[in-house]
Formats: sequence, C-alpha cells, structure tokens
Amino acid sequence: MSNIPQLQSLMQMIPQIKANPMQFLLQRKLNIPQAMTSDPNAIINHLLQTGQVSQAQMNSAYQMAQQMGYGK
Repeated sequence: MSNIPQLQSLMQMIPQIKANPMQFLLQRKLNIPQAMTSDPNAIINHLLQTGQVSQAQMNSAYQMAQQMGYGK
C-alpha cells in the first residue's frame, strides 16, 4: 500500500489540473509550447520526447489514474 500517499496527493491535485492544466504544468517547471496547449496527447508526447517526463513516470501516472477510476 505504498501508493496510498501518492494517491492522496494526486487526489488533491485533480481540481487544480482540471481548473487550469497549463498553469499546473508550468508551476512544475514543465515546458509546453503554446501551440499544443489544447491537445493532451501532443503534450504527453512532447514531455516524453524532450525528457521532461520519463516513460516510468508516465506509466505510474496512468496506473494511479486507473486506480482512481479514470481512463479505460
């Protein structure tokens, strides 16, 4: 159950992410070009391709989202 603190932290972030996703990313010092601010897949690909987020981090985020009932 070591994911419990991470899940609780993520649950607290969800309203921030939903309210203003770009501000959320910028506050975490992630660099996203203005041209792709409305395409989540482009943002994810950019973060992965530029090394700002690792594949392991992305996989972990997907797992947590699924545990919380988001996604497929």
